[in-house]
Amino acid sequence: MKLTAKREDLLAPLQSVIGVVERRQTMPVLANVLLSARERRLGVTGTDLEVELVAGTQVQVDLPGDVTVPGRKFLEILRALPDGIDVMLATEGERVTVRAGRSRFTLSSLPAAEFPVLEEMQAQQTLTLPQEEFRRLIDKTYFSMAQQDVRYYLNGLLLETEESTLRAVATDGHRLALSEMSLDEPARGGQVIVPRKAVLELQRTLGMEGMIELAISSNHVRAQIGDIRFSSKLIDGRFPEYGRVIPDNPTKVALADRELLRQALQRTAILANEKYRGIRVTVKPDLLTLQAHNPEHEEAEDQVEVSYAGEEVEIGFNVTYLLDALGAIETDQVELGFTDANSSCLIRAPGLAQTRYVVMPMRL
Repeated sequence: MKLTAKREDLLAPLQSVIGVVERRQTMPVLANVLLSARERRLGVTGTDLEVELVAGTQVQVDLPGDVTVPGRKFLEILRALPDGIDVMLATEGERVTVRAGRSRFTLSSLPAAEFPVLEEMQAQQTLTLPQEEFRRLIDKTYFSMAQQDVRYYLNGLLLETEESTLRAVATDGHRLALSEMSLDEPARGGQVIVPRKAVLELQRTLGMEGMIELAISSNHVRAQIGDIRFSSKLIDGRFPEYGRVIPDNPTKVALADRELLRQALQRTAILANEKYRGIRVTVKPDLLTLQAHNPEHEEAEDQVEVSYAGEEVEIGFNVTYLLDALGAIETDQVELGFTDANSSCLIRAPGLAQTRYVVMPMRL
């Protein structure tokens, strides 16, 4: 293989795929990226066996071919070169030479045939979505995914299509986030669970302009985002029946200024138990009181004026979960729905049912 390209034309696709290249891996070839040169085009592929990213760029191909090079070393070389310089890549036996101006680097290589590529998928449904809306869907839910939970199906994001709605749901068993977006055309109904790492990588790859083509099969999801193709295996499991834990119509609803409540929660959290992060929330007519204490017998109390006319209710929550939910809501006001001291709290923007957050109570 032999090719010539501007530094920036090589750097952009490499930066797009490097996120899935593991620093520590069981197979040496997974530390490499696959370079495939064909007819004035270079494809750069990175994978960790679960997630695969392929990015393309225009180059001058003198000799087509495939080769793998150490991903992060190649990235550091390109970053260190001056802007606008021409870079020449050529394979020489089992090594790859990188030349730019007076600089020359020789990188080790592994056979392209050893590089694992995800199998071709047979899409069962394909959705074309605005990138901005799909990214917002992920931004509003991803933080509620579990991390390394033994209930492996919680370590990901549920994507569900139902008629003309695409829904994202995440839960770690203690809280739940749900957000919906409308589809231009009715979709074939179904559910898939995208693994946590894939969700975070997809979130990083998505932009704010243009469209994304999302193809879903029984065991893979694939997204075409401009010149970048994202592919991931799916989690094979059954997601919990999340509808059961979302309170339908909480009997006690308080309306608060979102930013004032968020600041009060942050202040109170300073003296919360570092391990359990529990705070006590008391809602009375027109007043919400926050209290925290820790094993050092330190205490914090804060109050926020709210619009509330119901009975007094006192309930314990993990303050981090409340802050995450408030951080994802964009409106000035926020609605907190309570049923009783042993029931979940429903958090949402007033009058908007597309995005909802549920936080389970905790004993203090």
